Amino acid sequence: MTLERIASLSSEQLSMQLSLGKWYHYQDALAEQVSLPSDPQGVFSIAFAGDFNGQQLASIVQFLAQQQFIVTAICRYQPDQNLTPALCFYSDTAKTSINPLVMNEFAHPHGFQLVQVSKPPSLTNPGLLVMDMDSTAITIECIDEIARLADVYDEVAAVTAQAMAGKLDFSESLHQRVAKLEGIEQSLIDQLKNNLPLMPGVKELCRVLKQHNWYLAIASGGFVPFAEQVQQLINLDEVHANILEFKDAKLTGKVLGRIVDAEQKAVVLRNLQQRLSLPMQQTVAIGDGANDLTMMAAAGLGVAVHGKAKVVEQAQAAICHGSLLQLLYLLTIPIAE
Repeated sequence: MTLERIASLSSEQLSMQLSLGKWYHYQDALAEQVSLPSDPQGVFSIAFAGDFNGQQLASIVQFLAQQQFIVTAICRYQPDQNLTPALCFYSDTAKTSINPLVMNEFAHPHGFQLVQVSKPPSLTNPGLLVMDMDSTAITIECIDEIARLADVYDEVAAVTAQAMAGKLDFSESLHQRVAKLEGIEQSLIDQLKNNLPLMPGVKELCRVLKQHNWYLAIASGGFVPFAEQVQQLINLDEVHANILEFKDAKLTGKVLGRIVDAEQKAVVLRNLQQRLSLPMQQTVAIGDGANDLTMMAAAGLGVAVHGKAKVVEQAQAAICHGSLLQLLYLLTIPIAE
């Protein structure tokens, strides 16, 4: 089969050509199976969340070549029955990864997502996932929803947006926003806490990770009552978040103790990695805001999920659309036979 013939394959024909979990030599037009080194030093480019045909495969190979990544092997694999098969492209020379924003700009119009990793964690070995909470593990920003109860939503949400985009110091912005919530009754906080909307796929992701002895934690610039509720909902091992002060069953407008800001999130990750005696490669951090970038940089793999443009641009990898279960694509690359 020629490379031109590969480009003409339908998605069904491509699926028949590429057996799941097997690597194929691309320059041999996928005719020969190959094995990767046990400790590959190259870069993996993973295309997922699409129904891939030969033309898309050829377009991805061409895009990677334009970015100086020459594909030597291709694998089709399916991390979970609730996820569609992905295509993984291996380039055997180590280079600086393509900016995730550039990858998203290429992939999104074609109807799929594309990420790169060089030293992927392995789902089958114990690992650590530390996640942000607001707009990551859950779909809302809790402080904005509390502000809605106090009829100060617009002004608080505007400050939240600036902080998440990295335009304001997080700790300063948090004190500003919480001060506007003075007088909110604890019963309303409890009502909000009991109706938290989980991010699609996060519960399923955590279930799979726990089955493989991963340790799961939240490091959040949000608040303890909500983090503890999420902990119960998705079976987390521990949570770190900010403490709201109450007096006479009402918010005082103050935050107690150390603020969980960008640096403290990274401290949580590093402390857990050391306590669990895990190799750094087995640590993953996910988040959506600028205050997650330090934690993500401290991890073996930092992934922006539904992130702001600045966060996607600075992350190691980015999941821009869809279920958080898709994180499994980055943890299940079939390297070893």
